[in-house]
Amino acid sequence: MKIEQDIKLDFSDVLIRPKRSELNSRSEVDLVRTMRFPNSKQTWSGVPIMVANMDTTGTLEMFHALAKNRLLTCLHKFITADQIIQAFDRYRDLEMNDLHPINYFILSTGITDANWNNMVTTIEKLEENDINLRFICVDVANGYMQKLHEFCRKVREKYPDKIIIAGNVVTREIVEELIINCGVDIVKCGIGSGSCCTTRLQTGVGMPQFSAVLECADAAHGVNGHIISDGGIKVVGDFSKAFGGGADFVMAGSMFAGYDESGGDIITGEDGKKWKIFYGMSSTTCMNKYHGGVAKYRSSEGKTVKVPYKGAVQNQLNNIMGGIRSTCTYVGAKRLKDLPKCATFMRVNNQVNNKYSGASHQM
Repeated sequence: MKIEQDIKLDFSDVLIRPKRSELNSRSEVDLVRTMRFPNSKQTWSGVPIMVANMDTTGTLEMFHALAKNRLLTCLHKFITADQIIQAFDRYRDLEMNDLHPINYFILSTGITDANWNNMVTTIEKLEENDINLRFICVDVANGYMQKLHEFCRKVREKYPDKIIIAGNVVTREIVEELIINCGVDIVKCGIGSGSCCTTRLQTGVGMPQFSAVLECADAAHGVNGHIISDGGIKVVGDFSKAFGGGADFVMAGSMFAGYDESGGDIITGEDGKKWKIFYGMSSTTCMNKYHGGVAKYRSSEGKTVKVPYKGAVQNQLNNIMGGIRSTCTYVGAKRLKDLPKCATFMRVNNQVNNKYSGASHQM
């Protein structure tokens, strides 16, 4: 048994210290980043914000909205090749290159043999229809399993030019392992930090998200890799804190729940208020929906909530990108890429910082 004595921090435990800035307007800030990935040797340009691959957020409707803004959607695992092909029909006449929506969606897979067969079949079918998939996300809750590492090596061998994402982890050594020995380009970092995730309560496992970003980003950048900060985003300012802490991409789920483009039906309460359902992918709700219930050998590690219905997601996208631009003007970062070197963080009393007023109700 070992106890680490150093303090670990969440986003709510820090604030960014303002400093002299020569920027006079948010419009001067460039949020687009261009990144080259170490194993696929591919280059990608866009705004490095991702919608999580939950079936209530990682939808094709969300993809349509985000691609117009050069943001990424990680599609949930239960979307079929035929549905993706149908979604792409509306883009047939658009120009190619960086602005084409093909650059802004990610295919998700698990690590079972059935997942492998489905992934290969899906990719083949997409490419037969001139949809040259760029991103594959190998996604499990526990990125420390050897089977994940073996699966990633298998994906890299079959698809040497695909950009591979894998996770989730929160520590240095597995970030390095995935990039150096498993062919991964981007490591997804975060365990137990999602708003609908109960892993920390159910298992006692996890790490506060800001500290996870600091450790994992330092490890990935040391071997020319990249990370996604996945989870823990409760308010818009948390995006900037994640980027300032070294995250190359930031993934969020609850921040994109409750919109027209989010999955699920609109529910109208007796008082006339409208809601949508949002739940974790390890929740009882999800396992009942896709797996016929919770298997006897496991437990639910997610909860189900209802969130207020909020209309079209474009206003939220403007809000998020505007908030990040504003952060950059406070610290003199003309490009999003410059934010980590411009950001100085202060520890604060988190009882008075980042109170979440999102008004979600557990079911």
